[in-house]
Amino acid sequence: MSYTIEGSTGTWEVVVGLEVHAQVVSRSKLFSGAATAFGAEPNTQVSLVDAGFPGMLPVPNRECVAQAIRTGLGLGAEIHLWSRFDRKNYFYADLPQGYQISQYAHPIVGEGAVEIELADGARKRVGITRLHLEQDAGKSLHDQHATKSYIDLNRSGVALMEVVSEPDMRSPEEAGAYLTKLRQIMRYLGTCDGNMDEGSLRADVNVSVRKPGEGFRTRCEVKNVNSIRFVMQAVEAEARRQIEVWEEGGTVEQETRLFDTARGVTRSMRSKEEAHDYRYFPDPDLPPLVLDAGWVEELRAGLPELPDARRARYQRDFGLSAYDAHVLVLEKETAAYFEEVARGRDPKLAANWVMGDLFAALNRTKRGIENPPVSARDLGALLDLMKDGTLSGKLAKEVFEAMVETGKPPGAIVEERGLRQVTDTGAIEAAAKAVLEANADKVADYKGGKEKLFGFFVGQVMKAMAGKGNPALVNDVLKKLLG
Repeated sequence: MSYTIEGSTGTWEVVVGLEVHAQVVSRSKLFSGAATAFGAEPNTQVSLVDAGFPGMLPVPNRECVAQAIRTGLGLGAEIHLWSRFDRKNYFYADLPQGYQISQYAHPIVGEGAVEIELADGARKRVGITRLHLEQDAGKSLHDQHATKSYIDLNRSGVALMEVVSEPDMRSPEEAGAYLTKLRQIMRYLGTCDGNMDEGSLRADVNVSVRKPGEGFRTRCEVKNVNSIRFVMQAVEAEARRQIEVWEEGGTVEQETRLFDTARGVTRSMRSKEEAHDYRYFPDPDLPPLVLDAGWVEELRAGLPELPDARRARYQRDFGLSAYDAHVLVLEKETAAYFEEVARGRDPKLAANWVMGDLFAALNRTKRGIENPPVSARDLGALLDLMKDGTLSGKLAKEVFEAMVETGKPPGAIVEERGLRQVTDTGAIEAAAKAVLEANADKVADYKGGKEKLFGFFVGQVMKAMAGKGNPALVNDVLKKLLG
């Protein structure tokens, strides 16, 4: 179902394009050897190149280039074997050289696409215009002094990939789904950690509105939105603002705006610059970037399995439902955990335990899948104890909770607590006879036709055996005694 907004003059359609700035996973910066670790003391990861000292020459970081290529390949995009770095000129308070080294007319990656899936199951292709490399700016700190602003140049020169989409999205949900999928792909590739809280992934949201069937109207750019939820909210807020402007007889001016997360509105930041305002020209200190086709193919051959392919494999080879496969591949770490648990075991049972008991334990202990309270190896061992009859399903749940509490493997807990399932038919028969003798009236009712009482007898025998009786054997013995 298409998303539209009803205004006083009728129906409006929303048009969205995103420019996503993704920090490249690399130990050093795009043009210098300075470190890139997040959270370091201010101005402790700054080289003379980053500080804009005269005479310092930038040298491209081969790994940053490789990461951009991997991302382009993961997006099914064209890799340009010849690209160029340009200088983008305007005043940056926190970029000492006074210009940004970026790519404009000749980016390293050309057209590609991302397929998104919406809540109703509909799929949509969102086009990628280009991906280019550029250096990040530093950070201005305005809360350190009453009258002065401080500058932290640790981020200055860090490599960014700017992924520019086509204006193919038509709703907040589509924008959120696109950013989610892009982040997922880059995390699988290992090219960007996608941590929006730390600013390693942020989006500029381009929004315009139009009457159905019209061409594009003027767009506005909402700058530096740092969460998927806020991207969706910014689309909605800016679209409604523009509709109000048009319907009141005004004209939407092209400009850059900020999203006020507290108030849920956008506000003007500055008039939107065009390309000529930046005075782009080729960087004289950097020759064109010429790639070897063989190297690109080596990088392609080394790509990991991406989310869509992995999800299809889980459905095809493991027989998982579309929903279960979708949940398990959302995060690369979750998929790796699941595959270790499922290796050589029933994949559906493994999926149930990971998505049920493990996810509940992660939520309860406030831990992530990268540091789980129960390792994949130990969860797999627990499933093995169920398969060989050592544990019933109920006992396995009890052992799992003990594993979460103690960190011990399941075998040790079974021995320490005496939780081994009873499979001795003699012991089960003795317990069953005692239950039947103590409930002679109910036995008579059962034999008189009240067959639902069978579940009562099973429960009583299991209770008498402290939950350790093998459920299948308990059922068999009772059927024999009652038959």
